[in-house]
Amino acid sequence: MPDIIAIAVRLGLYLDLMLLFGLPMFGLYTLRGTERASGSVLRFRPVLATIALAGIVLSILGMIALAASMGGVPVDQVDRATVNLLISGTAIGTVWQVRVAALLLVLYFSIVGWRRPAFALWSVSVTAAIALATLAWTGHGAADEGLWGWIHLGADITHLLAAGIWIGALSALCLLIFRPAARMAIDHVHLSHRALDGFAKVGSIVVGLLILSGFINSWILVGPSNLAALFTSLYGVLLAVKLVLFGAMLFLAAANRFFLTPALAGAIETGDISSAIGSLRRSLIVESGCALTILALVAWLGLLAPPASGM
Repeated sequence: MPDIIAIAVRLGLYLDLMLLFGLPMFGLYTLRGTERASGSVLRFRPVLATIALAGIVLSILGMIALAASMGGVPVDQVDRATVNLLISGTAIGTVWQVRVAALLLVLYFSIVGWRRPAFALWSVSVTAAIALATLAWTGHGAADEGLWGWIHLGADITHLLAAGIWIGALSALCLLIFRPAARMAIDHVHLSHRALDGFAKVGSIVVGLLILSGFINSWILVGPSNLAALFTSLYGVLLAVKLVLFGAMLFLAAANRFFLTPALAGAIETGDISSAIGSLRRSLIVESGCALTILALVAWLGLLAPPASGM
């Protein structure tokens, strides 16, 4: 039986920190001028502050779950001394402190500084990137030593940041495209089309980084000699499902870029956008579902021994 609580907390952290990094990045490479303001269509100020607070709570829960796992006791029986020892006396505790400090900075920048929206978004993006990168030290990326250890850790961090940009963009696009019909004015439709087109360009870089970093991680964690027996383990099956879902996301992203986004541009010209918006909504629902499932699989995979570990 998998540790459901640990998987749920890890999933929550992945989703939370990726949103916290990806949403302000979306604002930087897609939006312009007043569109970036705290009270704009994406409501950056309250949204980012709420996500930062949730990240702090999830980090605390994650540390409690880790203490429970190491002590072999239920979560509700973990004592404060054990948690304090983990935080102050272990490497993973140091990483946890860095994450919480970064999240507190994100919270600060989310509340103040919106007289200069670009500065606020950059500040949140950088500090959220640090918080997201700390997750690499809670998985297999921190298990190796020497040069390969640094390569693996670097690939893990790159994978996390690239995935965060994609997750953040999906969330932002859903907020734009699923706006109620009564509030779907022509200016908003133009903004949605520009956002879709803007992410299409950034998405090509994101996909390249995900494939490269994913290949490096797989080479280290699985290894060529273990490929034949990969599907005989739970780790291999979950990894295969993840790759299939990633392939589905690539297909949907390509459809959005080459068919659905141009179709929206044509619909704007004719004034009949309902069909184009409906197609985009269906595509985004499926793509977001694939992304959420992949994050759940990653949260589970991080608790399993990879084939190359020999365990």
